[in-house]
Amino acid sequence: MGRRSGAGRATLADVARMAGVSPATASKVLNGRSDVGANTRDLVLGVIAELGYKPTTARRDLQRERTLVTVLDVVESRYAGTVLQGILVASTTAQSELLLRLPPEQWIDTNRTVACAWVAELQAAGVIGVIALAVAVPDSVLLAAEDAELPVVTIDPIDTTDSRVVSIGSTNWAGGRSATEHVIGLGHRRIAWIGGPLGSTPSAERFHGYQAALHSAGITSDPALIRHDAFSVEAGIRHGHAMLALDERPSAIVAGNDEIAVGVLAAANELHIAVPGDLSVTGFDDTPQARWTTPRLTSVGQPLVGMGRMAVETVLGMADGVQPASRHLQLATTLNIRDSTGRGPLA
Repeated sequence: MGRRSGAGRATLADVARMAGVSPATASKVLNGRSDVGANTRDLVLGVIAELGYKPTTARRDLQRERTLVTVLDVVESRYAGTVLQGILVASTTAQSELLLRLPPEQWIDTNRTVACAWVAELQAAGVIGVIALAVAVPDSVLLAAEDAELPVVTIDPIDTTDSRVVSIGSTNWAGGRSATEHVIGLGHRRIAWIGGPLGSTPSAERFHGYQAALHSAGITSDPALIRHDAFSVEAGIRHGHAMLALDERPSAIVAGNDEIAVGVLAAANELHIAVPGDLSVTGFDDTPQARWTTPRLTSVGQPLVGMGRMAVETVLGMADGVQPASRHLQLATTLNIRDSTGRGPLA
């Protein structure tokens, strides 16, 4: 392995030359790309550490606009699209360029050097803040971002419990409780829960609100009526079928989000179970699709556009050295009652 010639700051070309790879391959390693062999990746990372290489900030200096990146898994859900609308509006208002990125490859979770390189590559592209939308943010990335003074704001975080993380969400516990209290007030007592992933903080908070409402009403929760899965229509259909096939089926199902609720409505329709005559269903998020279902969906509304706007405002403030008043910001939820809930057996 040759030494770097000349003096001054190491360049990506120096890294590539000393590692015996092409600059394109060295760039792929910095980008966290998966199409690089493990041995090659380790070799390039070793050279980066040896040279103390840091990506140039020249691109950032030449840019008039400040750049933000939103990291998310999917964009096709109404939830993600609505939150992104708020992020886009706020970014445009702030004259900030907005980039979208998929989360880093899984191996970044435990590799601090790779996490540092991923963060450095973002900064080289002019990124001054990261918004993570309903995805897990590994500790390695959080530490690397903290070291690089790159602010990270999460919206509805998953599998992220670090107390240093700035998160934005809604009053999920209160929303879960209000939806459950609504169907209890209609005379329902056998009330099921179908929620999102166990690692989802919002889903856990909504579930605890559901449990609190049952407890306050003196209703013992039945483990057979509690399910946790993906925030998807498919999960709602699958668990809806299973619950509605029980000998003692629920008369109401509280869903962890609108997509699950839509799946439950589909399952009820396939089984010829009338909603709300024989089954009441509630959702969460109050995305536009809640008003398109048949019957129209009763749903807990959270200000999705407002959450996106607040994320941009918060991360830009942090980039300017202004810390938020709280590490965990919550916006109020509102129960919107429509046609999918009706009187229960005890009404």
